[in-house]
Amino acid sequence: MVPAPSNDRLAPYAAKDETSRGRGIPEPSPVYRGEYQRDRDRIVHSAAFRRLEYKTQVFVNHEGDMFRTRLTHSIEVAQIGRTIARILHLHEELTEGIALAHDLGHTPFGHAGQDALNECMAGHGGFEHNLQSLRVVDALEEKYAAFQGLNLTFETREGILKHCPPSKARELGALGERFLQARQPSLEAQVANLADEIAYNNHDVDDGLRASLISIDELREVSLFREQHDEVLRQWPGLPLRRAIHEVIRRMINRQVVDLVEVSQSAIRAYSPRDVDAVREAPVPLIRFGEGILEQHRELKRFLRNNLYRHYRVHRMSLKAQRIIRALFQAFTEDPRTLPPEFQAHTRDLEETHGDAGRSRAVADYIAGMTDRYAIMEYERVYNPTQLT
Repeated sequence: MVPAPSNDRLAPYAAKDETSRGRGIPEPSPVYRGEYQRDRDRIVHSAAFRRLEYKTQVFVNHEGDMFRTRLTHSIEVAQIGRTIARILHLHEELTEGIALAHDLGHTPFGHAGQDALNECMAGHGGFEHNLQSLRVVDALEEKYAAFQGLNLTFETREGILKHCPPSKARELGALGERFLQARQPSLEAQVANLADEIAYNNHDVDDGLRASLISIDELREVSLFREQHDEVLRQWPGLPLRRAIHEVIRRMINRQVVDLVEVSQSAIRAYSPRDVDAVREAPVPLIRFGEGILEQHRELKRFLRNNLYRHYRVHRMSLKAQRIIRALFQAFTEDPRTLPPEFQAHTRDLEETHGDAGRSRAVADYIAGMTDRYAIMEYERVYNPTQLT
């Protein structure tokens, strides 16, 4: 057997391929790869990952080619996460795999789509994209002969599941225990979680400016932006606007990453975990911001919520998106024969086991897997009399 790549650079408290808790269905060890690299590769080759190219972050996909999608966002999270993991001597490929998979369960139309689907599923367990991401890798991907899903390691699945209510955690066995016992995930999972926050906040600033939904003057009310904007103007007073914006945003990201690394290093030294299991027993996460940056981070999130996500143009788009989701859910649950044949079979299987809740869950699986443009096309096919197929 060819050994997996060396973990010599890893800190004692990092996750390691050879001590993984394994996969739901045992498999022979990979050749020339580690366990977490195999996970990462399976995620990249999944259909759900490819569909992220046409799912939105904030804007509907067809509104412009320059706005971020779930795919570009996931790649950006992976880049930030892997950089932090390397500095902290954590497992880079595990961090990257979690980052690339964290949005696989997102609906079309971003959070507006999730809210609408959760409303539709209110009587049948609700809908939450984080749990759906786990459902995608555990069951819905159909590629391998020996198992349903991707059969990922415990550690990658642990990182994908960032939060979970107790009622759902009890259904997940070992994976749900940490939510019931107030334990922590691996440091790699903690890194991926905060890399996600850094990426979407700062890049939503970029997209909001590009769409003219927010302005430089408004953003200067946010201290993290103002500090970096002042420094950029001081160093390059004549810099063209697009380059100036990019420079400010990259500095904002760098400021947060540097703070996160330094504060986390201090927290890890103080707690001194002997291994990854000791990390899980820590009373609080060891990957974190300092108080100053944390407050700036929260200030930026408040600004985006009030000025971008609640902008009237975004609100209009969200209302239209939610109408589409609700209408599709109603049509498919009332008559599953309107679903494509493979999803009719999926619906029958779940309905036989779980009744109406199973039918609704199968329809939610279908809708959540749609891209923005496919959801719009399906709506036209179902409700427009001139669309016969």
